[in-house]
Amino acid sequence: MVQIELKGLHFEAFHGVHEFERREGNTFIVDLWVDSSAFSSLETDNLEDTVDYEQLYALVAREMAVTSNLLENVTARIAKSILNEISEIDSVKVRIAKKNPPISGKCEESAVTYVKNR
Repeated sequence: MVQIELKGLHFEAFHGVHEFERREGNTFIVDLWVDSSAFSSLETDNLEDTVDYEQLYALVAREMAVTSNLLENVTARIAKSILNEISEIDSVKVRIAKKNPPISGKCEESAVTYVKNR
């Protein structure tokens, strides 16, 4: 099993249940883990035999651009897109953190983590 991680992907997006969140936006940090037993890149050292980080980033960026009320929805869409479009991946773990969430106290971030297996 090989695990590939992309950590600290920064996006300005418009997720949230409050109108001001959807209007003003916020900073979101995405961490992504994908697992596969099908990668032969361990032997070949060829990009074609693994997952291209650019492809993963593009899938995350595409889903982050779709405004949603809840981070739970965004994490699930990212995981489903990756599993649907990259057949070699066996499982996906996605964590999305919203910086400075709108709560009545000091909070650096709120976050949702979602795991999906094929």
